[in-house]
Amino acid sequence: MGHELTHRYTHVEAGLVENVVIRRTTDTDAYPSGWKYTLHLGTLQDLTLIRYDNAHEDTKGHDLHTAVGEADVEFPGMEELIVEFWASADEYWDTIGGNPPRPY
Repeated sequence: MGHELTHRYTHVEAGLVENVVIRRTTDTDAYPSGWKYTLHLGTLQDLTLIRYDNAHEDTKGHDLHTAVGEADVEFPGMEELIVEFWASADEYWDTIGGNPPRPY
């Protein structure tokens, strides 16, 4: 089953790392949404601040990971989810004056 890379970037600055990988997929058994994605912001010391992913979408659905734990989330669509991720990540980037290379 195919996974077409749609968007990918990694940005490291001032101790934070933002890593985004979005793939359109035809493997709808494993990824019923039609997407395989990881939207991650963390520290260089390996602490996850925010991560949306669907690594186990067929069994667990869509997840939000934070420094305090994990929660299931509804999938509003890929565009809406990335906008939500960027808004949350910007709260961290704004405190350090960071500027990740985003296409908006």
